Parts: sequence; structure tokens; C-alpha cells
Amino acid sequence: MHDLDRPRAVVVGAGPVGLTAAHELARRGVRVRLVDAAPGPARTSRAVAVHPRTLETFAQLGVVDALLERGRRNRAFTMYSGGHRLVRLEADYSTMPTSYPYTLIVSQTDTEAVLREAVARLGVEIEWGVRLTGFEQDTDGVRIRLRDADGAEESARTSWLVGCDGGHSTVRKLLGLELTGETSETWMLADAPVDTDLPPDTIYWTHTGGHALMMVPYARDGHWRLLDTAPAPDGGAARLGARLSKGLGREVRVGEPEWTSVFTFQQRMVQRMHDGRVFVAGDAAHVHSPASGQGMNTGVQEAYNLAWKIAQVDQGNAGPALLDTYSEERVPIGEALLGSTRTATFLVQLKNLLASAALPVVFAVVRTVPALRRAIQRKVLGGMSGLRIEYGESSLNSVESYVHVVGVGPVVLSGTVPTPTPWPGRRITEAQVHDPESPGCRALHDELRDPRWTLLLAEGGTGPGDTPVGVAVTAAVQYGEWLSVRTVGGKDADGPAPLADPDARLRTALGLAPGCWVLVRPDGYVAARGSQLTRSVLDGAFAPLGLSDPLAREARREPAPDLPTPVPRPKEH
Repeated sequence: MHDLDRPRAVVVGAGPVGLTAAHELARRGVRVRLVDAAPGPARTSRAVAVHPRTLETFAQLGVVDALLERGRRNRAFTMYSGGHRLVRLEADYSTMPTSYPYTLIVSQTDTEAVLREAVARLGVEIEWGVRLTGFEQDTDGVRIRLRDADGAEESARTSWLVGCDGGHSTVRKLLGLELTGETSETWMLADAPVDTDLPPDTIYWTHTGGHALMMVPYARDGHWRLLDTAPAPDGGAARLGARLSKGLGREVRVGEPEWTSVFTFQQRMVQRMHDGRVFVAGDAAHVHSPASGQGMNTGVQEAYNLAWKIAQVDQGNAGPALLDTYSEERVPIGEALLGSTRTATFLVQLKNLLASAALPVVFAVVRTVPALRRAIQRKVLGGMSGLRIEYGESSLNSVESYVHVVGVGPVVLSGTVPTPTPWPGRRITEAQVHDPESPGCRALHDELRDPRWTLLLAEGGTGPGDTPVGVAVTAAVQYGEWLSVRTVGGKDADGPAPLADPDARLRTALGLAPGCWVLVRPDGYVAARGSQLTRSVLDGAFAPLGLSDPLAREARREPAPDLPTPVPRPKEH
């Protein structure tokens, strides 16, 4: 293969994580090769829950509408014990603003189908039946060895290798990354038709006195995902129905399952997620309990975090140190995930008989104390939704021109907006920017589908020497390949690429007084913000990228293949 035709990145594994990685690399103009050892797409689904932060991510990819059409929006969690209803916890996202205040229940096969269509639109063809058998890397690239379904061997060279090849990851094993943690419980999953008078508007959890079960309604009427935390050796539809009937206090008939899986899950993860030019994501980096439905969601977030960083380094728009922030940011998330899923596992299976006996008493209090019920709802949702994941300690963060007042927090030194939000390391959509009737909010969400960084400058700023508008114009010219510069609320004369905000709703939500600015990463997290945009503070915000003189950087860059043009704002399909 000629160097100009070789893939710049090879992704191993065409599940949701690998498809996300391949999509985001290709969307940024990186030639991708996507291989999977399986003979074709999976026909069964492990993951069925897509949480709000992942839906926000899929919105940035341009695929969320297609996914929403295939799923059921769940907004409640209802608990039973010994035939009696304990409590119904309603979705409460009032403290976690999002455009997707629900969990989407959709089969993993449907999620993968939507993502396969998306990568195909970008020219990425999945190579089924192709197995990675080995690789060696050096400072310039990775030499990979592949074997197809007929046994034919191939050796190829690439710049980057991304392992999204599951819990038995070949990439992880060849890197010598050890999964550390513990082996846990054996559970059973089943997809089956269920005859019940329970409304399919909530997830159900029930305790029989000896163990617990869960029921999750699919969009397809009468079909449910069932979870048994203590599967019997002779378990079948009749036994599942009997157990559910006992716990729910009503007759439940389970039809012949379309699919079942009895599995022993583990709670383990790697301590670093890349070595040189080789990376792991998803189950290749961590395996854990399915109790809170975090596996696929976490993997998609990792792929999204990684892909833009690889693309920026590959195209010469950042130094290699940027890639170190992948492990820096995501390993702590994985560690926290193991802790939260360990707790969720205990709560879901609830083997402690004393605890199960106390359930009616505990939830009688929860039902009668609204403030307690709301606190529990927000705590549970906050842990599951992904909306509270942040990179507050990331080396990519920087802040300019704000002071911290003890007991108050950050305040703007000048201007009319009292509290800038969100702070670096947090989602830009943490702010109240979800009103579809607001032109500014709509414009921001459209902007977030641009694969580049975004610099937002509030119109009306003035300053000595290098004025905010002049700095913004220069940045748009110098870094336009990877940076979108928008003037919020301005007109053509007020700065580059005006972003409509006629009622100032967006500027108010983001805490942008005249001349204030915020820098947003390609994955939608804030990297920096300030009250006065100058060349020196912008250079400081870009310093973690390891930028150098553009002409010198261009001279060092390898010859690039004829790449597809990145899709700035993909249309929903």
C-alpha cells in the first residue's frame, strides 16, 4: 500500500465505541480503517440504555434524531418488594440542564445500525471477519498484522491504532495493560415478550424476598429486557414469570425469550489507556456490572474524547502531549465508575435480607417527604446520566481575569453578568441553553456540531492595544482549520462569524458580559474563559496544545492523502 493511500488510523472493533471513534476521526478528515473479527453485525443486545450525556454526544455527531425514532424515552424508576409498590422515582433534571432529560431505551443493535449508517456516509467501510493478530510501534507509526476469515495474512502500517475490541481485547493484551479489580456476580439477561398490566412508562425493580429482578420496556409494545440477579440452573420463561409475579404482586406471563445470556461480570479496569500511538476504549479498558447501564455510555464518551485529540495531533495542529490528556481525563472517570457500579450492583441485587425487610419502612419515609424523594431522584440520576462528569483537573483548562470571592465563587470583574458559567472542565450545555424557542440557544447547539474548537466572544468588548475583536479576527485567520470563532450577539462589523442572540438569552446563560469570551473543546467541554480577550490570554489558553509557528508546523507535516472534507455541522438523519 502506498503511503498516500494508507489509513491514518485503524480502529479495531465495530461496536458502538469503535463506530463512534471511526466516525469522529473520519468527520475530522482522518482516513480510517475499521476492522472487526466478527463475521457481521451483532444480532443481540447487551446495552439498552442511552443516557442524557451520550444523547448530547450523539447530537453533536448528527445522529440523535435517528436514534430517538427507534427507542422509548424513560423518565421513571419504580420499586416493588414482596408484592407491594414501594415508590416511583420520577426523572428530575432541574439541577442538570439538558436537551435530553430522559434515558433512551433502545437495543444496542439499533444503536449500532444508526452509527453504521453514519460512518458509511463518511466513506468508512467496515471490514468484517478481519482479526488483529499483532502489532509493533515506533515513534513514527504502528505496523499491524491482520488475518481475514479465509486465513489470509496482511501487514499494514498506520499512524494510530485504537482498540475498541471488548473485554477480551487483543489490543489491550498486546500492550500489556492489566485489568485490575475483582470478579463479581452471575446474572441473566433476557429479551422476551411479557404479558402484564404494568404501564411501560418506567423501569421496574422488584425484590422477591430472596433476590431482585428488573424489567425495562422496549419501544416495541409488549417486549421487555429482563434482568435476573440470581438465575436458576433450570430457569426459563415460566420461572421468570413466577418470580416477577411474586415480587410485583400481580400476574406476569413471560413468553419464550428471543435471546438470553447468563454471564459472570467483573469490576476491573486498566490504570492507563494508551501507550505511544496505541489506545484502548470501552470494554477494552474497563469491565463492570451492568447495574446502572454505564458500559456503552462510558465507552462512547471515551471514543469521543480521544478521536478529536488524535485528529488534532495527526494534522499537526497540536503536539503529542495532547494525547496524554486522554488517560489523564478518562482514567479517573473509570475509577469513579467502578465505585458507582459497585454500589448500584449491591442495590440492584440486594441480597441482604435485613436490608430487604427494611425497604417498606425506608420508602414509606421517602414517599412522604418530598424533599428527600427529590434528593434521591437527583442523586440517582446524577450518577447515571453522565451530566455531572467533568474534567475539572484537566491540564487543558485555563482561566483569565476572574477573581474568587470566598463563599461566593467566581465573579466577573466588570460587566452585568454576575456569575460566569459553566466553569472550565464542565459541559457548555450545563448552562440553561436548552430553550428551542431561543435563537441563541438554537445557534449554540448548531455550533456544537462543528467538529472544531469554538471560541465565543460576546459583542461589545473594548480594550487597550489588541482589542478583543482584533484578537478574534486574527485567531479565526490563523487557526481556522481547527477553530471556529463566533461573535455572540453581534453583526458583521462587530467581529467574525456573528452568532444570533437577539434577546441576549445565550449571553446571559453563559455569563458573557460585553467582551467576555469562552473557549469550548470539540467534545463540548469548556477549556477556558475570561473577561478580556487579549492575544496573551488566548495564547495561554492554547498553550496546552503545544502549538508552534504555523509555517514551521506545515513544513513538518507528512504528505496528506486526498482526504474528505470534514463535515462542519452534520444534518440529522
